[in-house]
Amino acid sequence: MNTPEELRYSTDHEWARLEGGPVRIGITDYAQDALGDVVYVELPEVGRTVAAGDSFSEVESTKSVSEIYAPLSGTVTEANGELADNPEKINEDPYGDGWICVIDPSDPGALDGLLDAEGYRALIEG
Repeated sequence: MNTPEELRYSTDHEWARLEGGPVRIGITDYAQDALGDVVYVELPEVGRTVAAGDSFSEVESTKSVSEIYAPLSGTVTEANGELADNPEKINEDPYGDGWICVIDPSDPGALDGLLDAEGYRALIEG
């Protein structure tokens, strides 16, 4: 499984990439592989305030429907509208074009509480 070193990870299999102040969020390569072919993504509403651990999105695959949880608290400032017509981008490029949303974190330091790549690999291999 691909686990980029520069990202942070939640135990619920979301990734977070700090981009200056905002944080881009998606699901991991491990998660998309476990889901199978993604056929629909319910995007979070821009402007919505989320708390860490809140379900804020859903991904539907040929196998199941899975909740996506906010890895940190903040306000959703952008959602990846491309996924509405091309949900398969999550399978094809989970760390690139398959991102789900951008959150403006209420506490930027919360990112430090997420797993680093080594910790996430230990979680999924454990």
